[in-house]
Amino acid sequence: MKRLVIFLALAFSAHTGADTIIAQSTTSTQNSGLYDYLLPMVKEDTGVQVNVVAVGTGQAIKNAMRCDGDVLLVHARPAEEKFVADGYGEYRRDLMYNDFVIIGPKADPARVAGAGDVREALQRIQQAGAKFASRGDDSGTHKKERSLWQAAAIDPDSGSGQWYLETGSGMGATLNTGVSLGAYVLTDRATWIAFANKQDAVIAFEGDENLFNQYGVIPVSADRCPNVNREAAETFTQWLLSETGQAAIGAYQVEGEPLFFPNAN
Repeated sequence: MKRLVIFLALAFSAHTGADTIIAQSTTSTQNSGLYDYLLPMVKEDTGVQVNVVAVGTGQAIKNAMRCDGDVLLVHARPAEEKFVADGYGEYRRDLMYNDFVIIGPKADPARVAGAGDVREALQRIQQAGAKFASRGDDSGTHKKERSLWQAAAIDPDSGSGQWYLETGSGMGATLNTGVSLGAYVLTDRATWIAFANKQDAVIAFEGDENLFNQYGVIPVSADRCPNVNREAAETFTQWLLSETGQAAIGAYQVEGEPLFFPNAN
């Protein structure tokens, strides 16, 4: 820890406001309000100005592979590890976590609240022909959703346009669609807590260990992308991973509820 503190002190003193970086990020961290809370602290402590491009995880990774970013902050670990293995990232570190939940109409027409696990919850939705709104955008949430359908031995595409509805949109827009149609939606808990248009929708299913949602941070490789602001990207990454950054992440709340739990390794 002493080495990290020394590194941070040296790195922070080297930045006086001139450094600007782009963070390619998942929409869930943006929708939750985390960046509005966190980035002014980063600027004050390090002098690094972080501009966020918030898209689905799949698109964020593609953008970073095109060298359109300095840091990647997303939540699809297999894709993140491949990004690093293919030489696009310097390294990957766990940053924080929360979980996914299934929200739906309070009436719960598919009776998912009584399901024993998430596989049974999805099976009940399919068997009832209840509407399910999917992001359908190759985001981290969409990747997770598809893996859960596969684990439940269900091909949701067989119900496409009937009970299975793909929005091709971000999390907030998909939640709006789901709420308006009385559909079930898989969402990260942070976005749901911060979401303002809940109407009569509630968390219908939660708590399965398979709904764990890990976020990772990756500085983009300067060897692959010579335009990367390597020093400022490293400074930002190390701030997030430091005791200061981790404490700030853990302290962030909406309506008295923590949205992310720091677990840097």
